[in-house]
Amino acid sequence: MRPALQLDDLTVCYNRHPAVHHLSGIFNRGSLTAIVGPNGAGKSTLIKAIMGLLPVTTGRIDHAALSPSEIAYLPQQAQIDRSFPITVLDVVMLGHWERIGVLCAVNAELRDQAVAALAAVELVDFQRRPIRSLSAGQFQRVLFARMLLQDARLILLDEPFTAIDARTTADLLNVVRAWHDQQRTVIAVLHDLEQVRTHFPETLLMARSTIAWGQTAQVLTPENLQRARQMAEAWDEQALLCEVNR
Repeated sequence: MRPALQLDDLTVCYNRHPAVHHLSGIFNRGSLTAIVGPNGAGKSTLIKAIMGLLPVTTGRIDHAALSPSEIAYLPQQAQIDRSFPITVLDVVMLGHWERIGVLCAVNAELRDQAVAALAAVELVDFQRRPIRSLSAGQFQRVLFARMLLQDARLILLDEPFTAIDARTTADLLNVVRAWHDQQRTVIAVLHDLEQVRTHFPETLLMARSTIAWGQTAQVLTPENLQRARQMAEAWDEQALLCEVNR
Protein backbone atom coordinates (compact mmCIF):
# COMPACT_ATOMS: atom_id res chain seq x y z
CA MET A 1 0.00 0.00 0.00
CA ARG A 2 1.14 3.55 -0.71
CA PRO A 3 1.67 5.88 2.26
CA ALA A 4 -0.72 8.76 2.88
CA LEU A 5 1.63 10.18 5.48
CA GLN A 6 5.20 9.33 6.42
CA LEU A 7 7.20 10.38 9.48
CA ASP A 8 10.98 10.21 9.26
CA ASP A 9 12.91 10.52 12.55
CA LEU A 10 10.50 13.24 13.65
CA THR A 11 11.22 15.34 16.73
CA VAL A 12 8.90 18.18 17.77
CA CYS A 13 9.73 20.33 20.81
CA TYR A 14 7.42 22.10 23.21
CA ASN A 15 8.88 24.53 25.77
CA ARG A 16 12.35 23.43 24.69
CA HIS A 17 11.67 19.77 25.50
CA PRO A 18 11.02 17.02 22.94
CA ALA A 19 7.28 16.29 23.07
CA VAL A 20 7.64 13.94 20.09
CA HIS A 21 11.00 12.21 19.99
CA HIS A 22 12.56 10.51 16.92
CA LEU A 23 9.28 9.10 15.61
CA SER A 24 9.30 7.17 12.33
CA GLY A 25 6.54 5.30 10.55
CA ILE A 26 3.88 5.27 7.84
CA PHE A 27 0.13 5.82 7.80
CA ASN A 28 -1.06 3.94 4.71
CA ARG A 29 -3.71 5.36 2.41
CA GLY A 30 -7.16 4.34 3.53
CA SER A 31 -5.97 3.31 6.99
CA LEU A 32 -7.89 3.94 10.21
CA THR A 33 -5.44 4.54 13.05
CA ALA A 34 -5.80 5.47 16.72
CA ILE A 35 -3.02 7.32 18.52
CA VAL A 36 -2.93 6.45 22.22
CA GLY A 37 -0.58 6.89 25.14
CA PRO A 38 -0.26 8.40 28.62
CA ASN A 39 -1.00 12.05 29.33
CA GLY A 40 1.86 14.16 27.99
CA ALA A 41 2.85 11.48 25.48
CA GLY A 42 2.89 13.94 22.57
CA LYS A 43 -0.28 12.73 20.84
CA SER A 44 -1.84 16.14 20.23
CA THR A 45 1.58 17.63 19.51
CA LEU A 46 2.03 15.08 16.73
CA ILE A 47 -1.34 15.94 15.18
CA LYS A 48 -0.56 19.67 15.30
CA ALA A 49 2.85 19.10 13.72
CA ILE A 50 1.25 17.12 10.89
CA MET A 51 -1.11 20.06 10.35
CA GLY A 52 1.80 22.51 10.33
CA LEU A 53 0.59 24.24 13.49
CA LEU A 54 3.83 23.40 15.33
CA PRO A 55 7.32 23.53 13.80
CA VAL A 56 9.35 20.38 13.22
CA THR A 57 12.60 20.41 15.21
CA THR A 58 14.30 17.62 13.28
CA GLY A 59 13.22 14.96 10.84
CA ARG A 60 10.50 15.20 8.24
CA ILE A 61 6.76 14.87 7.65
CA ASP A 62 5.86 13.75 4.13
CA HIS A 63 2.21 14.45 3.27
CA ALA A 64 2.39 12.49 0.00
CA ALA A 65 1.80 15.68 -2.02
CA LEU A 66 -1.58 16.35 -0.39
CA SER A 67 -2.74 19.94 -0.75
CA PRO A 68 -4.11 21.82 2.30
CA SER A 69 -7.64 21.39 0.95
CA GLU A 70 -7.21 17.61 1.09
CA ILE A 71 -6.48 17.57 4.85
CA ALA A 72 -9.19 18.09 7.48
CA TYR A 73 -8.42 18.72 11.15
CA LEU A 74 -10.71 18.59 14.16
CA PRO A 75 -9.08 20.09 17.29
CA GLN A 76 -10.15 19.39 20.83
CA GLN A 77 -13.41 21.16 21.70
CA ALA A 78 -11.72 23.03 24.55
CA GLN A 79 -9.66 24.89 21.94
CA ILE A 80 -12.73 26.25 20.11
CA ASP A 81 -14.38 29.54 21.10
CA ARG A 82 -18.15 29.15 20.87
CA SER A 83 -18.97 32.70 21.98
CA PHE A 84 -18.85 34.06 18.42
CA PRO A 85 -22.39 34.82 17.17
CA ILE A 86 -22.64 32.30 14.34
CA THR A 87 -25.29 29.74 13.45
CA VAL A 88 -24.97 26.00 13.02
CA LEU A 89 -25.41 26.26 9.25
CA ASP A 90 -22.75 28.99 9.06
CA VAL A 91 -20.22 26.73 10.80
CA VAL A 92 -20.96 23.82 8.47
CA MET A 93 -20.68 26.09 5.42
CA LEU A 94 -17.08 26.79 6.43
CA GLY A 95 -16.37 23.31 5.14
CA HIS A 96 -16.52 24.80 1.63
CA TRP A 97 -13.92 27.45 2.46
CA GLU A 98 -10.78 25.72 1.15
CA ARG A 99 -12.38 25.06 -2.24
CA ILE A 100 -14.38 28.24 -2.89
CA GLY A 101 -12.46 30.86 -0.90
CA VAL A 102 -13.76 33.72 1.19
CA LEU A 103 -15.02 35.97 -1.60
CA CYS A 104 -17.06 33.45 -3.58
CA ALA A 105 -20.81 33.61 -3.22
CA VAL A 106 -22.64 30.73 -1.58
CA ASN A 107 -25.15 29.32 -4.05
CA ALA A 108 -28.12 27.04 -3.51
CA GLU A 109 -26.13 23.92 -4.37
CA LEU A 110 -23.50 24.62 -1.70
CA ARG A 111 -26.20 25.39 0.84
CA ASP A 112 -28.02 22.14 0.00
CA GLN A 113 -24.79 20.21 0.53
CA ALA A 114 -24.41 21.79 3.97
CA VAL A 115 -27.98 20.89 4.90
CA ALA A 116 -27.38 17.32 3.71
CA ALA A 117 -24.27 17.13 5.91
CA LEU A 118 -26.35 18.25 8.90
CA ALA A 119 -28.92 15.59 8.05
CA ALA A 120 -26.14 12.99 8.05
CA VAL A 121 -25.36 13.84 11.69
CA GLU A 122 -29.05 14.18 12.64
CA LEU A 123 -29.04 17.96 13.14
CA VAL A 124 -30.94 19.19 10.11
CA ASP A 125 -33.48 21.01 12.31
CA PHE A 126 -30.73 22.89 14.17
CA GLN A 127 -29.35 24.89 11.24
CA ARG A 128 -30.54 28.32 12.44
CA ARG A 129 -29.55 27.85 16.08
CA PRO A 130 -26.54 29.75 17.46
CA ILE A 131 -23.65 27.43 18.28
CA ARG A 132 -23.42 28.76 21.84
CA SER A 133 -26.81 27.14 22.56
CA LEU A 134 -25.64 23.61 21.71
CA SER A 135 -24.55 20.84 24.04
CA ALA A 136 -21.05 19.43 23.67
CA GLY A 137 -22.40 16.45 21.77
CA GLN A 138 -24.50 18.58 19.42
CA PHE A 139 -21.59 20.86 18.69
CA GLN A 140 -19.37 17.89 17.90
CA ARG A 141 -21.97 16.71 15.39
CA VAL A 142 -21.79 20.16 13.78
CA LEU A 143 -18.01 19.91 13.48
CA PHE A 144 -18.27 16.49 11.89
CA ALA A 145 -20.83 17.86 9.41
CA ARG A 146 -18.35 20.59 8.47
CA MET A 147 -15.70 17.93 7.86
CA LEU A 148 -18.11 16.00 5.63
CA LEU A 149 -18.22 19.04 3.35
CA GLN A 150 -14.43 19.28 3.26
CA ASP A 151 -14.29 15.95 1.43
CA ALA A 152 -10.70 15.47 2.62
CA ARG A 153 -8.41 12.55 1.84
CA LEU A 154 -6.58 12.81 5.19
CA ILE A 155 -8.66 13.38 8.35
CA LEU A 156 -7.06 14.22 11.70
CA LEU A 157 -9.19 14.03 14.87
CA ASP A 158 -7.91 15.15 18.27
CA GLU A 159 -9.93 13.52 21.06
CA PRO A 160 -13.18 13.62 19.05
CA PHE A 161 -15.29 11.65 21.56
CA THR A 162 -14.22 13.26 24.84
CA ALA A 163 -17.04 14.54 27.07
CA ILE A 164 -19.87 13.63 24.68
CA ASP A 165 -22.75 11.24 25.24
CA ALA A 166 -22.77 7.58 24.21
CA ARG A 167 -25.34 7.99 21.44
CA THR A 168 -23.42 10.83 19.81
CA THR A 169 -20.21 8.83 20.07
CA ALA A 170 -21.85 5.87 18.35
CA ASP A 171 -23.29 8.05 15.59
CA LEU A 172 -19.96 9.78 14.94
CA LEU A 173 -18.11 6.48 14.93
CA ASN A 174 -20.44 5.52 12.09
CA VAL A 175 -19.24 8.60 10.22
CA VAL A 176 -15.63 7.55 10.86
CA ARG A 177 -16.35 4.04 9.56
CA ALA A 178 -17.93 5.54 6.43
CA TRP A 179 -14.77 7.56 5.82
CA HIS A 180 -12.73 4.40 6.21
CA ASP A 181 -15.00 2.54 3.78
CA GLN A 182 -14.41 5.37 1.29
CA GLN A 183 -10.64 4.74 1.57
CA ARG A 184 -9.93 8.04 3.30
CA THR A 185 -7.05 8.04 5.78
CA VAL A 186 -8.26 8.73 9.32
CA ILE A 187 -6.01 9.34 12.32
CA ALA A 188 -7.59 9.93 15.75
CA VAL A 189 -6.14 10.71 19.17
CA LEU A 190 -8.14 8.64 21.66
CA HIS A 191 -8.14 7.64 25.34
CA ASP A 192 -10.74 4.86 25.50
CA LEU A 193 -8.77 1.67 24.78
CA GLU A 194 -11.87 -0.50 24.47
CA GLN A 195 -13.20 1.91 21.86
CA VAL A 196 -9.88 1.62 20.04
CA ARG A 197 -9.93 -2.18 20.17
CA THR A 198 -13.49 -2.29 18.83
CA HIS A 199 -13.36 0.33 16.07
CA PHE A 200 -9.76 1.05 15.03
CA PRO A 201 -7.81 -1.68 13.20
CA GLU A 202 -4.44 0.08 13.60
CA THR A 203 -2.87 1.85 16.56
CA LEU A 204 0.18 3.96 17.34
CA LEU A 205 1.04 3.65 21.04
CA MET A 206 3.47 6.38 21.98
CA ALA A 207 5.14 7.88 25.00
CA ARG A 208 6.87 10.72 23.15
CA SER A 209 8.66 8.04 21.15
CA THR A 210 7.11 4.93 19.63
CA ILE A 211 6.18 2.07 21.95
CA ALA A 212 4.43 0.03 19.25
CA TRP A 213 2.77 0.72 15.90
CA GLY A 214 0.70 -1.71 13.84
CA GLN A 215 -2.38 -3.87 14.18
CA THR A 216 -4.32 -2.88 17.28
CA ALA A 217 -4.43 -6.34 18.86
CA GLN A 218 -0.66 -6.60 18.60
CA VAL A 219 -0.05 -3.07 19.89
CA LEU A 220 -2.37 -2.89 22.90
CA THR A 221 -0.80 -5.72 24.84
CA PRO A 222 -0.34 -5.56 28.63
CA GLU A 223 3.42 -5.49 28.11
CA ASN A 224 3.31 -2.53 25.73
CA LEU A 225 0.89 -0.59 27.90
CA GLN A 226 3.07 -1.19 30.96
CA ARG A 227 6.13 0.00 29.05
CA ALA A 228 4.31 3.20 28.06
CA ARG A 229 3.36 3.85 31.69
CA GLN A 230 6.91 3.25 32.86
CA MET A 231 8.30 5.64 30.28
CA ALA A 232 5.80 8.32 31.34
CA GLU A 233 6.75 7.89 35.00
CA ALA A 234 10.44 8.31 34.11
CA TRP A 235 10.04 11.63 32.25
CA ASP A 236 12.25 14.41 33.63
CA GLU A 237 10.61 17.73 32.79
CA GLN A 238 13.75 19.58 33.92
CA ALA A 239 16.04 17.77 31.51
CA LEU A 240 17.81 19.82 28.87
CA LEU A 241 16.74 19.60 25.27
CA CYS A 242 18.57 16.77 23.55
CA GLU A 243 21.26 17.70 21.06
CA VAL A 244 19.94 17.68 17.48
CA ASN A 245 21.53 18.16 14.10
CA ARG A 246 20.18 21.19 12.23
